Amino acid sequence: YQGTGTTIMDYDPVTKQTRLFASIPAKLDGCPGGVGLSTAMAMLKSGWIIVGSAPSTDGTTKTLGQGCLIVLDSNGKVAGTITGSDISDPWGNMAVIDKGDTASLFLSNVGFGIGAAGQEPVKRATVLRVDLTIPDGKPPVVTRRTVIGRGFGAQPDSSVFLIGPTGLALSADGTLYVSDAIGNRVVAIDNAATRTDSAGTGRVVSAGGLFKRPLAMAFAPNGDLLVINGLNGQVVEIDPKTGTQRGAQWIDRKSTRLNSS
Repeated sequence: YQGTGTTIMDYDPVTKQTRLFASIPAKLDGCPGGVGLSTAMAMLKSGWIIVGSAPSTDGTTKTLGQGCLIVLDSNGKVAGTITGSDISDPWGNMAVIDKGDTASLFLSNVGFGIGAAGQEPVKRATVLRVDLTIPDGKPPVVTRRTVIGRGFGAQPDSSVFLIGPTGLALSADGTLYVSDAIGNRVVAIDNAATRTDSAGTGRVVSAGGLFKRPLAMAFAPNGDLLVINGLNGQVVEIDPKTGTQRGAQWIDRKSTRLNSS
């Protein structure tokens, strides 16, 4: 059932072995609505792991809870939670600035105003920056929380549970790129690491074209953005400076470049 996952697996790419890293109680004090792990997850240099919960008690958004961020130690043991009115179903792939004794987490929250499947999109999803200090040998402490983006579309869905801003990729100059699935576009939030206010839905970098519900996103070695479509599984390459969509293709082990389609 979606929204009910409670485990994290550890995969070793060298040995190709998989083991259980963490098993979190389905009902966790400090996490409203229970536990339903999402892709909002990051491992800090200090060894602490922070993962989002977008919970449901029956696998549907009819019972969607508020959720939280769960803090785990390097052995997979729960060390605490982060919650509040600015956190509602952390969803997208987390972007991170990690300096060892401090860190900043960037995450999307898609649960505001969400109801049962079939509901029209609501433009209330946010991008939140959570600034942390990491005391020696102790769990991270929140020092500041800033909504740096708001007004993104989000929608419950019977097949994928929730649709909302998913891919978050941070450039070296502090620009945060966000894949807006409902808007079928990629946008940019400038000065994401330092801004003290919301940029709304940011500035549009690229929209439509080869995009088919853009989800996960990462930088390629050449500085372009690679964006995975949720509706057809293709990877779209775009130039973040010009918004040019260079091409799209399905990726396999023999793929060497992106071809337009």
